Amino acid sequence: MGGDSRPLILTLTLDGASFGQLDELRRRHFPAERNQVPAHLTLFHALPGAERVRIVRELGVICQRQRRFPLQATGPRSLGRGVAISFASPELVALRQSLAREWADLLTPQDSARIAPHVTVQNKVAPDAARRLLRELEAEFRPFVAQAEGVTLWRYLDGPWDLDRRFRFGG
Repeated sequence: MGGDSRPLILTLTLDGASFGQLDELRRRHFPAERNQVPAHLTLFHALPGAERVRIVRELGVICQRQRRFPLQATGPRSLGRGVAISFASPELVALRQSLAREWADLLTPQDSARIAPHVTVQNKVAPDAARRLLRELEAEFRPFVAQAEGVTLWRYLDGPWDLDRRFRFGG
């Protein structure tokens, strides 16, 4: 057990060009006063901070074996009061399932559920504003392939996140 009990968040690290494209969408469409973190694809929302040593150790082993893999950006989807870009990747699902099995005793109900990979580009807006952006993005969206290069561990600070550690795939 560690000393800091604040939750940890685990996100997938994307290649620079894909991240830049998604982060630009987020900066343009996410309410500025609420946009405290960069664009991200969340793997786990609330890992127990007190288990950081175990989590870091296990991520080191898993990421050493894991190779980079592609993710297909499949298009925008509604979040009701926001919009996300959805992704499809059998490798991502397999990695997430492997981590979920490893940490089954640590997971919240949300983190125990099946993943629907996405990057949120707008959230917490009026439903009509979200519908307008969804239509706009559907009209201009061009599918693309991103590369998963690793994972990033963050500490949740009641709003903003603090970068804890990055893990690259394949060492």
